[in-house]
Amino acid sequence: MKAYWQKGGKQKRIVIIGAIVILLLLFFLRDDYQPALLFLRKYIFILILSGLFLWFILRKFRATAATGKRVFILLGIVLFFGVGWFIGWKNDMYAYMQTYNVFNNLDLVEIDELPLTQNERIQPYNNIVTMAYESIGETQEVSPPQLVRVDSTNQWTMAVQPAKEYSWQRMSDNTEEIFAVASTSPFPRFADANRIPVTFAIGESLAFSRNTYNAVVQRFNFLQLFTLEPSEVFYMKDDSGKWVQVVSLIKWKGFFFPYPSYGGVMIIEPGEHDTSDYIERITIGKGTYVSPEETQKHPFLTRQNTLAESVSRLQAESLQFLGGFTDPLPWNMETAVKIPDLKDDENQQPFVTDFNFSGMTTDAFSGLYHWFGLEPIGEERTSLSFSVLIPADGTDKLYYYNHGAKKEGLAGVSAMPLKVIESKKEYDWSVNKPVEFRPFIKEIAGRKRLFVISTIAAKRDDSKKFDGAATPDLALVDTEYRDVIWVDAKHPSQWETQILAQMGETWQTSENLTNEQLYPTRKDIDVATDSIAISNEIIETISVNKRDSIKNINRRDSLRAAAQRVLDSLN
Repeated sequence: MKAYWQKGGKQKRIVIIGAIVILLLLFFLRDDYQPALLFLRKYIFILILSGLFLWFILRKFRATAATGKRVFILLGIVLFFGVGWFIGWKNDMYAYMQTYNVFNNLDLVEIDELPLTQNERIQPYNNIVTMAYESIGETQEVSPPQLVRVDSTNQWTMAVQPAKEYSWQRMSDNTEEIFAVASTSPFPRFADANRIPVTFAIGESLAFSRNTYNAVVQRFNFLQLFTLEPSEVFYMKDDSGKWVQVVSLIKWKGFFFPYPSYGGVMIIEPGEHDTSDYIERITIGKGTYVSPEETQKHPFLTRQNTLAESVSRLQAESLQFLGGFTDPLPWNMETAVKIPDLKDDENQQPFVTDFNFSGMTTDAFSGLYHWFGLEPIGEERTSLSFSVLIPADGTDKLYYYNHGAKKEGLAGVSAMPLKVIESKKEYDWSVNKPVEFRPFIKEIAGRKRLFVISTIAAKRDDSKKFDGAATPDLALVDTEYRDVIWVDAKHPSQWETQILAQMGETWQTSENLTNEQLYPTRKDIDVATDSIAISNEIIETISVNKRDSIKNINRRDSLRAAAQRVLDSLN
C-alpha cells in the first residue's frame, strides 16, 4: 500500500476515495455486520485461546524442518480443535459453563409460599394468532402477540403490518394499526375499540432501514454494537397514554463464557415515514435507549413484560447448579432440573402470568412474571421440583419455590397432558390438544393450592398450526391430587366453587378438615340454608318414592282383579 501511495497523485486520490467509501460503508451498513461483532463478543475467550494456540503451534511448524514432525504438528492442530468441538459443542460444555456464569450472577430469592395468580388468561398464544389472521387482509400480517399491561388490564397486543410476501408494501407502507384484546376474555374481539389506529414508520416486517431490527442497531453507539442485540418487540402505552414500540434488548456480559442478560429497552415513537425520518434512520437510527438502571424511572415499564424469553429461560435453567458446580454432571444430578418442553405444544415455557404477592413477607411486586415449572432431568421423572418466577420487567431478581425440598410430591407439567386426555375419553384427541399448562394458584379450603390450567386447542390433520376455538374448553388439574376439573371459560368467578364442589369431600377426608376449614369464608346462615335445602331435597325424594310405591300397589291390585275376571269368564 505504501509503494502504491508513492507512485503519484492519481494513486493517492484513489486510496483516499477508497478509504472514504469504506468508512461510509462501515458507518451506514453497521446493522448488516453487527452480528459478526456480536459473534466476536460472544466467543471472545474461545477465539483468543484458539488464536494463541495457532500462533504458538505455527511458530513451531515453521521452525521445524523434518517432515515427520510437521505432520505430527498438523495432527496436533486437528486433534486440538476436534477435542474442543466434541467437548465444547457436541457435549454442550460451552453452554454448561455459560449457564454456570448466569447462575453465579443471579440475585436468587427463595420464597416460603407461592403467590396467588390473578387475571388468568383464557386463550393460548396460537389461538390468538389464528383469530388475528382471521381479521386481516391478504397483504397484511400480524406481529408476534405479546401479553402486556395496558392501563390496568392485561392484553394481547400485536401490530397489523405489511406481509413479508409483498415486497413493495414492505418498502412503501407503514404499520397503521394495532390489535389489543383482553387476555381474560374467552372471546377476544378483533374489532371496534380493539383495533387502534396508530402509525409507525418502523416495523418488524418493513424493509431496509425501516425494519425495527435495523433501525435499533443503527441507534447503538460503537461499544453497544459489541454488547447489545434487539430481541422481542412489544406494543404498549407510555406514561402519557401514547402507543409506542418497546424493543427488548439483550446485553452480553462477562469475558470467560459470556452470557446474555437484560439490557434495557429501546422505545420507538409513532410517526409518519418522510424525508427527515429517512435521514435520521440511515444515519443515527431510531429510538430512545432506556438502560436497566433507568427502567424504574418510567412507570409504564415497571411491572410490565419487556424481558426477552431467551434470557429468562437461561436464568431458569441455571437453577440446576443449586446443588453445586458438578451437580448437573451425569454421575450426580441430585438437584439437576430442566424446563419441560411438550412436543404437542407450540408455545413453550415461560408463560407470562400475573401474580399477586400481597400479604407475603417478600418485597416482590404484584404484576407480570415469567413462570417456569422445572422438573428432574430424566424423561421418566415428571415431578414438579421448582416453581420459578422471574420479573417480566427485567428487575434483577429470581424468585423460586422449592417443591422438592418440601416433599410436596406434586405432578409436573410433563404429566398433565395424559391426565387431561384420560379424564375425557370421549374427545377426539387426534385433533384436539391440551396446551399451555400455566399456573393457577388460589387459597381454597384453608390453604394455597396449586393447579395448572390448560386450554384445549383444535388442530386439523393437515395444519401446522393450532386453529383456535370459538368456545374454548378449560381444564384445571390439581397437581397434588392429580384430578381434573373442567371449568366454564365464560364464568371465571365460578371456578373456585366448581373446584370445591368436586374436590371438597376428598380434601376433607384426606386432610382431616373441619367444615370451618373447608369453608373458611362461609357464614353459619349459608350452612343452615344448605342443610335446609338438603333436608327438603331428601323429604321430596322420600315423598316421590312414596307416591310411586302407592301407584305401583294400586296398579298391581287392578291387574289382579282383571286377571280374576278373565278366569271367571273361562270357567
